[in-house]
Amino acid sequence: MSNATESAQSSLRLDKWLWAARFFKTRQLAVEAINGGKVHVEGQRAKPGRTIRPGTRLEIHKGALIWEIEVVAIDRQRRGATEAARLYSEDEASRLRRQALVHERRERGETQPRRGRPTKRDRRQIHRFTDPAHGQE
Repeated sequence: MSNATESAQSSLRLDKWLWAARFFKTRQLAVEAINGGKVHVEGQRAKPGRTIRPGTRLEIHKGALIWEIEVVAIDRQRRGATEAARLYSEDEASRLRRQALVHERRERGETQPRRGRPTKRDRRQIHRFTDPAHGQE
């Protein structure tokens, strides 16, 4: 294998790697996060086409959660979560901070907001709120 081919296989676009490592569900979401300044490469903002290699340090912000990771491997295909987790190593301090934040949010009872259609209970609460006569049956 030539040196150029070898280096091409050991590097990948940032947006493709984030998608393959399962940080984002689609490449488009990865591109939007990168363009929005939510992903930093070696401490600096980057573009989606930025080439990354093993050893590259990334900081990824998703909502209140922050990952500080180092790229360990490159994979062009999206695989299962356990295989995707092998593509990077997370700093211990970063992992502990993130887990503490998740635990704290659970303690306070904060969960992800529901999406989609309201449930039967939600509809009843909406009707009680919007039509006071409706709730006095």
